[in-house]
Amino acid sequence: MNTHTYEKRSHITTTIEKLIAFHQDPKAFTKLAPPPIFTQLHRDTRTSMTTGEVEFTLWFGPIPIRWLARHEAGPTPNSFADLMIKGPMAYWRHEHIFELDPQGSGVYLIDRVTLAHKAGIAGMFTRLMFDGLPLRFLFFYRHLRTKMSLQSQR
Repeated sequence: MNTHTYEKRSHITTTIEKLIAFHQDPKAFTKLAPPPIFTQLHRDTRTSMTTGEVEFTLWFGPIPIRWLARHEAGPTPNSFADLMIKGPMAYWRHEHIFELDPQGSGVYLIDRVTLAHKAGIAGMFTRLMFDGLPLRFLFFYRHLRTKMSLQSQR
């Protein structure tokens, strides 16, 4: 399997506690989907950010993409990951990492996605929808929404 990794890093003037609370809020899941994507939640068995599963459909207009993700521990103490169990990709692991700014002026939000595409038509589709420019736009939007939500709470 040929994987590659995409990473988006943003500075947010907030605390790690507030950033974690934002991600723990069940409403964050739908807040972070950029238009025109609509998220339909089917099942959420998460008991924490690092335990449980989420099953949902991403609607790209009339096109439904079903997804099952398991939440697990991330690479650092202030992180978590979601691993695609079933879905459109050959592999997808999304790490949400929160690091204190050493200058003390906030937190770095780091999203790291390691992904691989399936072969054939399915892989062509996922390259168009979940890689390159669409992937960059998705995480630009997610970071902007997170920043706006947290900085409006100050």
